[in-house]
Order: sequence, then structure tokens, then C-alpha cells
Amino acid sequence: MSEMKHSDGGLIDQLKAFIPFNEQEMRDREVILDALLKHRESIFLRTSLLAHMTASAWVISPDAKQVLMAYHKIYDAWSWLGGHADGDTDLMAVALREVREESGLEHVIPATDKIYSVETLTVDGHEKKGVYVPSHLHLNVTYLLMADPSDPLRINREENSGVQWYEKDAAVRASSEIWFRERIYTKLNQKLDEGCIRDSIASAGLRMKASDWHSRESL
Repeated sequence: MSEMKHSDGGLIDQLKAFIPFNEQEMRDREVILDALLKHRESIFLRTSLLAHMTASAWVISPDAKQVLMAYHKIYDAWSWLGGHADGDTDLMAVALREVREESGLEHVIPATDKIYSVETLTVDGHEKKGVYVPSHLHLNVTYLLMADPSDPLRINREENSGVQWYEKDAAVRASSEIWFRERIYTKLNQKLDEGCIRDSIASAGLRMKASDWHSRESL
């Protein structure tokens, strides 16, 4: 069994400071905070039968015109990247790790250090590695990350069968999951146009351009 790697106090404070974009985020934040206060010892691990803490990433290009999607085998659909906390309560670190593992990208940075979105997601029962996983909730925290579309991508054949950059509206259309298209991905794109997010994206783009590991000319 995985062990807890960090205190979750910081996550609770971040969620309390998070300003919901709409009613979905407001209500889902309540659910996640309640679960953290009541079940914090179990929900960061997959051994919980009721709910798992997860981290997702909306990965954008420096100009915020493209979004990275992966074709996940378990859902048989194009979707965002992310995964289970597996005992780690630093969900930003989880999101960064999952993007690197699922896409092969080495250079991924946060576009903002704040939580970008929150979701309570239902997961139908399914088999994984020959073992049945009962239906449960994913208590999901989403982060806005940035990468360069010119960097090489690599399929993680254990989890996905494709990784691809899409123009941001085409990324939404690429998903065959109607609820995600209408409730989640469209919302994530809409939030890119908020003033404070635009400023964060611009700053992140400058950091990416100036960083030692990414010494190339402007896109």
C-alpha cells in the first residue's frame, strides 16, 4: 500500500482560497473539502472504495491556442491528462508527473501556481490489470500547465494509444464524452480568457522562453 507523502493542509487552504468559476465548481469544491475533512486518511489512496483524490492537467501551448490531449484506453476517448494521487497530497506535483508519464514531454511548467478548476467525477466499475474496480468518485483538482508543441511526444502504451496537440476548440470536439465536452472541457477553455489567467499565461510563456532548459528562440 502507498503511504501518504505530504500533509494535506496546504491543499485544504488552496481549495478554500479557490474562487469558483460557476455553480459546478462551487458545489464540487464543497464535496471535495467535506471528503478531505472526513476521509483524509483514505481518499489519497486507491484502496478507498468510495472516492479517490486525482489531479488533472489542461496543458496549453505558450500562446494558449493549443491543448494537449491523450487517447486513454480505459475510457476509449480523447481526454485531458492526469491521474491518481497515490498517496501524494501535492496534487500539482501529481499533475506534472502524470503529464510527463503519459505524453513523454520532459519540459512542462505550471502556467499558474493556483488551482485552475475542481470537479467531482463519476467512474463506472471496470477491470484494470485483471482486477475489478468498483464504481467510485474521482475528487479531482485541475491545474493549468504549459508545454511547447514542438517538443517530442511519446505514447505511454500502458495507458493511452495516442497523444496529440489540438487547436483548443478542436480539443473539445475531439472528445466523444458528451458530459466532459459540455461541462468540463468547454469551461476550461472559457477560463483561459479571464484577465488574471491571461496574465499568468503570459508570465509563464516568458519563463519558458528564458529558462536554461529551453534555450531556443521565440515561437
